[in-house]
Amino acid sequence: MSEAPASSSGFSLSDRLARLVDVRPGEGPALAWSWAYIFALLASYYVLRPIRDQMGVAGGLENLPWLFLATLIGMLALNLPFAWLVKRLPRARFVPLTYRFFILNILIFSALIALTEGEAAVWVGRAFFVWLSIFNLFVVSIFWATVVDVFSTEQGKRLFGFIAAGATLGAICGSAVTATLARDVPTWALLIAAAVLLEAAVFAMRGLARLIGRLHEVPEDSRAGEVIGGDIWAGIRRTFASPYLLNIALFLALFSITATFLYFEQAAVAKNNFPSRGAQTAFFANVDLAVNALTLGVQLFLTGRITRWLGVGVTLALLPAASIVGFAALALSPSVASVVVIYVLRRAGNFAIARPVREVLFTVVPREDRYKAKSFIDTVVYRLGDQVGAWSHAGLAALGFGGHAAAVVAVPLSAAWLLNALWLGRAQARRQDTAQQEAAQLAAQADDNPAPSPPRPA
Repeated sequence: MSEAPASSSGFSLSDRLARLVDVRPGEGPALAWSWAYIFALLASYYVLRPIRDQMGVAGGLENLPWLFLATLIGMLALNLPFAWLVKRLPRARFVPLTYRFFILNILIFSALIALTEGEAAVWVGRAFFVWLSIFNLFVVSIFWATVVDVFSTEQGKRLFGFIAAGATLGAICGSAVTATLARDVPTWALLIAAAVLLEAAVFAMRGLARLIGRLHEVPEDSRAGEVIGGDIWAGIRRTFASPYLLNIALFLALFSITATFLYFEQAAVAKNNFPSRGAQTAFFANVDLAVNALTLGVQLFLTGRITRWLGVGVTLALLPAASIVGFAALALSPSVASVVVIYVLRRAGNFAIARPVREVLFTVVPREDRYKAKSFIDTVVYRLGDQVGAWSHAGLAALGFGGHAAAVVAVPLSAAWLLNALWLGRAQARRQDTAQQEAAQLAAQADDNPAPSPPRPA
């Protein structure tokens, strides 16, 4: 008897998915919730990001280093309350609370943007720039901490690139919405749309959290209803006490410093070539759209395969290697086109390859480090790198040098970053091997000493 058409089409869909990602039985629901979660989260952020960038330009390019400094201070101020929430509440409560705090902030900014004009509007824009720079790192860090709790190291190597494609698709949709509507729709209305998308992310997060422990064995205290505990300073202390975590922090700091050099050059391009606020916002949104379209293609077809072929260390080293080439080219031939092209290629390389592979590094650390040390690294260390990059760029400009000098400085920084990536790859492999050996020993001990059977009822 021939197979039913519905079944046949079902197998066809599975075959097509298998060509994109090595998904295995039982992983589909977690993969779908992860996609929905990060799609809504990044769509929300990318509705807001071009607005932030335009407001940063409107506040004056000379003031950008001060905005980066305010962002670092705000990040430090928010880390301790967040660590307190992690210490006192289970993830099923502290993650929605954190996201809804940011939703309330978005609604307040929407009202302020609608009601203020002139100099007051400029200061609201500066506050919004600082706030969104904090918001982005916190909400994305929380997402990846949750995902690392759900998937094992082996699953992460196969699936994190595909999950990151959900982020890119959300970013494309958010960028497209703002690029299309920025000239005709009030800014405050775009903020309300972003708040609705963030609430959708909370709904998806709850669905994903229910799957903790279903895909692989995890300790009982890794489940969504359990409190992580510890103390509020653990993230800082454990980062500096661990060479592994400290080198992850160095990886992110070097990325952030060099990324800030390029961000300043892109902001100058927008300021000098686009006269109106709407045109500047649309430019930033179109650059984001180009970044995310390129990222999506790489994530869907290459990220998982590259990681399996090259391993974690070499894959992490691809972005710093490309940065060496890109900054060297920019130093030799600085131009508007070269800035935009290098900016797009570098950001796409980060989102498509470096970011999902970097998250694999956290699959071999204790759970407390995934939420506390990871949050500290992803937020404070990242913004500290921004700060170093911003003031270094400003210092070079004060000495009479422009983007050419920043590109020259970025080349040796990228070389150090490459060596750091290779070290991390080897360290992650050692930790994974140790964990597997310990798990095998525990399994062997359990086989040698089976638990006694319960007595039969009389």
